[in-house]
Amino acid sequence: MPYETFIIEIDGEEITDVYQDLMGFEVEMDDELAGMFRLHIGMTLQPDGVWTHLDDERFRIWKPVVISAGFGEASDELISGYITNVKPLFDPEPSRVMLEIWGMDKSVLLDREEVLKDWPGKKDSDIATEIFNLYGLTPVVEDTSVVHDENVTTIIQRETDMRFLRRLALRNGYECYVQGDSGYFRPPQIDADPQPVLSAHFGNQTTLNDFKLDVNALAPANVAMFQVDRASKETMQVTADSSEQTALGATDAAGFQGTDVEPARNYVARNGASSEAEMTALCQGLFHQGEWFVTAEGDVPANLYAHVLVPRSTVTIRGIGETYSGVYYVTHVTHIFNSEGYRQHMKAKRNGLLLTGSENFAVDSGGLLGAVGL
Repeated sequence: MPYETFIIEIDGEEITDVYQDLMGFEVEMDDELAGMFRLHIGMTLQPDGVWTHLDDERFRIWKPVVISAGFGEASDELISGYITNVKPLFDPEPSRVMLEIWGMDKSVLLDREEVLKDWPGKKDSDIATEIFNLYGLTPVVEDTSVVHDENVTTIIQRETDMRFLRRLALRNGYECYVQGDSGYFRPPQIDADPQPVLSAHFGNQTTLNDFKLDVNALAPANVAMFQVDRASKETMQVTADSSEQTALGATDAAGFQGTDVEPARNYVARNGASSEAEMTALCQGLFHQGEWFVTAEGDVPANLYAHVLVPRSTVTIRGIGETYSGVYYVTHVTHIFNSEGYRQHMKAKRNGLLLTGSENFAVDSGGLLGAVGL
């Protein structure tokens, strides 16, 4: 069994001298929020009246921090960001006196100033590339097809750069986030190779505990939008009622509706679009969001899993029956290091149920039925 490791660097130097007083830390990674970290460092009052670590210049706001974790000799960067909050806690119980260090990933730099700016003649992907370059981030941007003709309409920004980019991402069905030194603006990577298999109730191969699911029949909905074309004065109408993204199960939500159940329908309001193509992209993106009608949550003992689980990527889960075993899209992981070891609290979602037949459960024998624990 490989041993878990971690590395915490502040201002470019590993804080090895602090590890003996490190009570624990968490790194929280989410597909919709900025990455965050929290360090818990024990403090001791010295005979000369000085608290250990309290006045350490390394623990000042805006110091750069990099946290990595892994197993054996290998490690992966979890977060690269800055200290944003310092919270000394002086509990009456000396063993509970600590210094809490909170921080966020580098997207915090894009969320500092509200900007009023026009973006004439640009695609949303062009805007994302330009903004990421402005902050010295390497753009990982997938092209958006709609060009906003300045003779018809101009995109106006009235918020911080990060909030603006996330608004643009939402209307394209994209994800927008900062990881390390790169800025991402692209669709969810549903078709990428899954992370190593997670196993629930699988004897000595179990790597997923306290796992729970929620199948929500009310989440999926068709999406429609009406708008008057400013030039022709004709009514433009768009409806998104079928999926263009990969299904992670054999049957989607619509496949479970009986003949007496009509699909839900939502109408987009108070959201102007310059063309039918832009309306289509918006409605399709919202339709895809509603498709994720299965959500899941559980704990991963990291020393048993021996892999750093990350969000915005798929993972295959086995041992929970034919209906629910299969590929999930990971939306959230909190990496927790404390006196009990290293565990990963994960959340995931799925836009289908039942097996597709293409799943790889990575078992040596027993066939598919043995793999899913039926």
